[in-house]
Amino acid sequence: MRVPTRTRPAPPGRTVADGGAAALVAAHARRAGWSGTAFALLLVTAVLLLGRVPGLTASDAEYAAFYAGGGDAMVAVGLYLVPFAGIAALWHMIATRTLLQVRRPGSWTDVAHWLHLAACVLFVALLFAGAAASGAAALVVRFSDAPPLSPDVTRGLTATGYTLVFVYAVRAAGMYMLTTTGLARAAGVLPRPAVLVSYGLAAVLLASTTFHPVILLVFPAWVLLVSVLLLVRRPTGDPS
Repeated sequence: MRVPTRTRPAPPGRTVADGGAAALVAAHARRAGWSGTAFALLLVTAVLLLGRVPGLTASDAEYAAFYAGGGDAMVAVGLYLVPFAGIAALWHMIATRTLLQVRRPGSWTDVAHWLHLAACVLFVALLFAGAAASGAAALVVRFSDAPPLSPDVTRGLTATGYTLVFVYAVRAAGMYMLTTTGLARAAGVLPRPAVLVSYGLAAVLLASTTFHPVILLVFPAWVLLVSVLLLVRRPTGDPS
């Protein structure tokens, strides 16, 4: 005769499946948080180093003096940091998308879900192209025996880089912030104050017409804010 065994009931409102889902969400939150932190630090460092190149308002004498001395070795370091910043940005984007989709499995049907992907890829591509244009003249004088390029040429390369980054990449970053914030709000990942701040900063990037390097720091500062919130608050379980 078989004696039926009694199974221990799960705690009220909590099942084994719920615990597994909570652990999965927390793990994705950690990945998104740490990758976002790495991206923010790498991009800020790269922007500061590339900012040593004379800007659009610099005189021909400043351009000639900067490149005549072999340029600045730290500009080359900044150029080599940009690809790693881009890799970290893609890593952060994928980790964030995975987190949001685990929290809201139906989010893949949202238009914002795909705009989120496109915006980050566009930002990284434009960042790469803009940094390459801005730093190309510095690499020429640093790693070759060619004579320094004329101020007209270096200014033209700088203008190309500024256009790609300040006109186009900044807007892609703003769109990424908008879509991330909307998806995160629907998934219950970000608190209301962070949502309001995020929308405000995204509007600043979308409406920006400045070429001042400080505008480039808005995006990594926002990513760092979101990353810290993910690491500290550690969302778990179902958004409802």
